[in-house]
Amino acid sequence: MTTPLLELRQITVSFDGFLALRDLNLSLQSGELRAVIGPNGAGKTTFLDVITGKTKPTEGQVVFKGRSLVGTREHRIARLGIGRKFQSPRVFEKLSVQENLALAVSRPKQPLDLLFGRLTADQRDQVQRLMEIVNLQNRADWLAGSLSHGQKQWLEIAMLVGQDPDLLLVDEPVAGLTDEETDLTADLLKSLAGEHTVLVIEHDMEFIRRLNSPVTVLHQGHVLCEGSMDQIQQDPQVIEVYLGTQEEM
Repeated sequence: MTTPLLELRQITVSFDGFLALRDLNLSLQSGELRAVIGPNGAGKTTFLDVITGKTKPTEGQVVFKGRSLVGTREHRIARLGIGRKFQSPRVFEKLSVQENLALAVSRPKQPLDLLFGRLTADQRDQVQRLMEIVNLQNRADWLAGSLSHGQKQWLEIAMLVGQDPDLLLVDEPVAGLTDEETDLTADLLKSLAGEHTVLVIEHDMEFIRRLNSPVTVLHQGHVLCEGSMDQIQQDPQVIEVYLGTQEEM
């Protein structure tokens, strides 16, 4: 069996006696697409915080590409190849789509003097490719602030991909999106898997089904079960946690 890209081993996080995560184990293979679901309070945000170094686990290990991340600062973890997209899109609204992506691909990061005109030919090609991936090539000169909510989500995902992380952590990417935008976002994330490992946290179960990926269910800071969408929806424990209501599942 190949070595996992990411492993969480017996992770426990205690906040003044409250166990946000308890004995949590999870592994991701390189190139995998994984969905993570769970009711409010299941520990999903803390789970991401532990991976990215924002929160240090009380117990356990986070191993990425064979090395422990526990105690490593957030910016160093990002440089090792872990990128995170938060729930609300974080783009530079007063810069154009093209300029946002230019900042994402520029090396080193020099915010204003390494915009599109200062990029190498390869970097300019990369910006063009990223715009095509998220279907924003016709809005290259639009200010990011003028984009729809869904387009801002796609732009931020493209900016994340532009940093070339091995692992993309995507937190609730379809909140507030139209049905069409939701479907397009699922297709986008599926297209990124393989070249990248993609972990998606989301509440929208139809979106999760469209991803057609393995699903991990968190409950009270612990992995309740894992499997396909059909399998987890038939699991008695999952049904009990979600009160058996399709609306919440």
